[in-house]
Amino acid sequence: MGKTIRLTMAQAVAHFLKKQMTIIDGQRQPIFGGVWAIFGHGNVAGIGEALYQVREELPTFRAHNEQGMAHAAIAYAKASFRQRFMACTTSIGPGALNMVTAAGVAHVNRIPVLFLPGDVFANRAPDPVLQQIEDFGDGTVSANDAFRPVSRYFDRITRPEQIMSALKRAMQVLTDPLDCGPVTLSLCQDVQAEAYDYPESFFEEHVWVPRRPQPDADELANAIALIRRSEKPVILAGGGVLYSQATKELTAFAEAHGIPVVVTQAGKSAIDERHPLALGSVGVTGTSAANAVAEDTDLVIAVGTRCQDFTTGSWALFKNEKLAMIGLNIAAYDALKHNSHPLVTDAREGLKALSAGLVGWRAPAALAERATQEKKIWIEAAARAMATTNAALPSDAQVIGAVTRTIGGEKTIVLCAAGGLPGELHKLWPATVPGSYHMEYGFSCMGYEIAGGLGAKMAHPEKEVVVMVGDGSYMMLNSELATSVMLGLKITVVLLDNRGYGCINRLQMATGGANFNNLLKDSRFEVMPEIDFRAHAESMGAIAVKVSSITELEQAIEASKKNDRSSVIVIDTDPLITTEEGGHWWDVAVPEVSPRAEVNKARAAYEKARASQRIG
Repeated sequence: MGKTIRLTMAQAVAHFLKKQMTIIDGQRQPIFGGVWAIFGHGNVAGIGEALYQVREELPTFRAHNEQGMAHAAIAYAKASFRQRFMACTTSIGPGALNMVTAAGVAHVNRIPVLFLPGDVFANRAPDPVLQQIEDFGDGTVSANDAFRPVSRYFDRITRPEQIMSALKRAMQVLTDPLDCGPVTLSLCQDVQAEAYDYPESFFEEHVWVPRRPQPDADELANAIALIRRSEKPVILAGGGVLYSQATKELTAFAEAHGIPVVVTQAGKSAIDERHPLALGSVGVTGTSAANAVAEDTDLVIAVGTRCQDFTTGSWALFKNEKLAMIGLNIAAYDALKHNSHPLVTDAREGLKALSAGLVGWRAPAALAERATQEKKIWIEAAARAMATTNAALPSDAQVIGAVTRTIGGEKTIVLCAAGGLPGELHKLWPATVPGSYHMEYGFSCMGYEIAGGLGAKMAHPEKEVVVMVGDGSYMMLNSELATSVMLGLKITVVLLDNRGYGCINRLQMATGGANFNNLLKDSRFEVMPEIDFRAHAESMGAIAVKVSSITELEQAIEASKKNDRSSVIVIDTDPLITTEEGGHWWDVAVPEVSPRAEVNKARAAYEKARASQRIG
C-alpha cells in the first residue's frame, strides 16, 4: 500500500481538495476557488476543523444563507467558464435543504459545484439526532436524499475509506464537459471525525484538463452535406460555445461561410453583437432580426444548446417546411433533440472540423444582406426602447439604457436571473466580450442575483459587476449583499422597484387572468407595504441611494464607480411596459373553460398559436 497518513475523513477531504489543479492560460492554478461554509452541529467539528487546517491554501468563506452561498459558488463557476469551481458545506437538516434549490440551478445549467452537507450518524447511536428527518418506512433515508434528483453524482459516506473513491468520481463529474454538474457527497457527521490510514498518493497534485471529443466521421460528413445543400442556414449559439471557449471559432465559422448567428440566454456574449452577422437573442425574448431570420431558416446549426422552449418559441418559431437541424453538442442527449442530425463533439473542435469540410462554400449572399437589413431595423427599435425619458415611472428598457450608457462595456459584467429583466436584457444588452453577460435562465431562480453577483466578482475582481434585480427577487434573497461588503468585493446593484411580481402579472394578464396576487396592490393586505430598499441596503453596509429619474440614475451610477464598497441604486419603474418589438409566442397553457370572457378569448388565441408548433 505504500506510505500512509492518518487523518480524519474530513481532513482527508480538505487535503484532497487543495491538491486538485487546472491549467488556465498556461498557468497552473488550484481548481477550487475556495469553500463556502455555514457551520452547524453536523459539520463544525468535522469539516470545520479540517478546513481550518488548510485555510491558507484553500480559503473558507462565511455566508449568511446556504442557498445564497451556493448561488455564489455557481456564479463563480459560470463566470470562470467551468474551468474553476467551489465547494459548499452545511450542517444537516435545514442548512442542507436550503442548498437544494441552488443544486437545481447548477443541475439545469450544468454548472460544477461540490456540495458537502453534513448528514445523520452512520452508527445511529444518538438516533434520531437533532435536525434529522425520519422516514417511518426507510431507515436509510435522510434529508440529503433530496439532493439525488438535482445532483449529477450523489454519494453518502458511511465509512472513512469510502471518501477516496467518492472524491475521485466527484472530480471526474465536475471536470467532465458532458456530465458536468453538481456533485453531492453527503457526509455522516460521526464519520467525518473518524480516522483512517490514507495512502499518501491520494493527496498528490492532480491536474485536470478538459477533454475535447472529436466528431464522428459519418456524422461530420452528414452535417457538411446538409450545410452545403442549405440556402438559409442560421447558427444557434448556446452556452456550450462559451464553456468550450469556442467564441473565436464561432465568429470565424460565421465569417468564412456567411451564416448569421443568433444566441440563447446562455449563449449571449458568444459573439460580439457589433458583428454584422450577429443578430442577437432569439426566441421568446428574441430580437426582431434574429427571429425574422430564424422563422425562414431551412437549417439550424445548433451549437452547444439544449434548445429550451424560450429559445425555440416553444418549437413554433421555425416555420420553414424544409427545416432541418444539426445538433452540434457534446451531449448526445441534446444533439438528438427534435429529430436533429447529431454531431456529437466538443463545440470548438466541431466548428473547426465543419469549417475545414466547407472550404470554398458560402451561404447565398442574399442571406447576409437580409441579416443586415433586419439588424438595422432592430437597432433602431432598441435605441427607441432604451432612450432616455422624463417619465416618472420608466420602463425596464429605459433603465437598461441608462446602465448601458454609464457603466456598460468590455470591463463590465451584467448579471440577472428572473422576472421581466432577463427578457429585456436578452434583447437589449450589448454584449461584446465573452462572459460580459451573465444570466441564470435555465432555472430562472429568483434570489440568484445578488449572491450570483458576488460569485462573479470573486471570479473576476478586476471587472465591474452590475446586478440588475427587481424588488421581488431582492426580497427573496438579499443577505449576500452584506457578505460582499464583508469580503470587500464591490458589486453595483440596480434595484428596479415595480411593487410586486411585475413579470408574472403581465403573463397573468396575457393569458386572460385578472390582476391577482402578483402586484402588491392586487394582493390581500391590511397595510400596503412601503419598503425602504435604500435604508435596508444601508443597514447591510452598502452605499445606497434612491433616484427619481433616468437622469438621476445615470448620475448615481457614475458616482458609484468611486465607491469603496457595494452600492445599491433604487429606482421605481412601471410594472406593465415591455419592449414591443421582437419576441415570440410562448406556450403557457390557458384554461379550456372559464366564466371569464378574457380567459376564453386568450384560449382561442392559444389554440391558434399552437397550430404552428413542431411536435416531436
